[in-house]
Amino acid sequence: MSIRGRWQVVETPGYDMALASAYILFNGASGEFAFDCLTGSIHGACHGDTVEFGWQGNDEMEPAEGDGWAELQDDGSLEGEICLLNGDNIPFIARRSKTSSTAC
Repeated sequence: MSIRGRWQVVETPGYDMALASAYILFNGASGEFAFDCLTGSIHGACHGDTVEFGWQGNDEMEPAEGDGWAELQDDGSLEGEICLLNGDNIPFIARRSKTSSTAC
C-alpha cells in the first residue's frame, strides 16, 4: 500500500493541533499539510510506505521550514513527524481521508 493521497490528522500527541481540518497530502514528489496554524508545501518523493521530506510554509503567519517523515503502519494508519527548523518536532497520527485518491 502507498502513502500517496490525502490523510486526516487525528492526533498530534503532546500538541493540540489535530483539528477537524488538519490534514497531510502526498502526491509523488510533492504535497502539503495544515496542522492548525502550521501549514506547508512538501518537497520529497514518496515511495511505497515511507517518505522523508523537506517543507516550507508558515507557522502562525511567520515563514517557517523544516523536514519530516511519515510511515504507513500495519493497522493502516500513518505515523510521522513535522519538524520545524530550530523548533519543535510535532508527531502526528493520521487516517486515510474518505475522499483520498492514490493517483499521482
